[in-house]
Amino acid sequence: MAVQEAARHLDIPPSTLGRWIGESAADAPLVHGIPPAHRGAPSLPFVAIVESYVVRSLRELGLSMPKIREAATVVREEFDTPYGLATRRIATDGVDIFTEIQGGELVRVRDRQQPFREVIEDYLRYVHWDAGDQFPDRLRLRQYPDVAPVIIDPRFGWGSPVVEQNKVQIDAIVGMWRAGESLETVADEYDLTRDQVEAICQHAPAA
Repeated sequence: MAVQEAARHLDIPPSTLGRWIGESAADAPLVHGIPPAHRGAPSLPFVAIVESYVVRSLRELGLSMPKIREAATVVREEFDTPYGLATRRIATDGVDIFTEIQGGELVRVRDRQQPFREVIEDYLRYVHWDAGDQFPDRLRLRQYPDVAPVIIDPRFGWGSPVVEQNKVQIDAIVGMWRAGESLETVADEYDLTRDQVEAICQHAPAA
């Protein structure tokens, strides 16, 4: 996926995502980009999409970039992989590492009632791992409601976000609606309900 597209769907400023790709932790990029074949070509493999999501989640929880780099270094050295931010163990062992990095005790955030560890677990539940596989196979975009789950899965839609139910790219759905078609017409075209199409169009990022 191209940086601009990934930033749009993950709700990250492209300049911020570009900076994360340029930063390092444990002698590896914080987010693993690849050289694009040409301007605008894909430069983020799926593992980098997950890494970006994790870093964004940690930023939303209030961790500074130095703390995130420190945590990423500890995770990678502990798990012995440069892709520690995208391994299955980040959802278990890694949570404790982040909690320790935050200050050594359960820090209450946002509503002042939910412990830091539980908040991290809530973010990570949107990352899915197949049984026995150490790396994720899909990421659910949490801005979309349960009525219309949207995922990024490299096996479908050339890595662009798709509706989990039927694997239709959300850009196709939103594009048809923005072109003037009614919600009912779009729903009929893609075998979705009107409520699903409305939820997708309401939460999709601007083109």
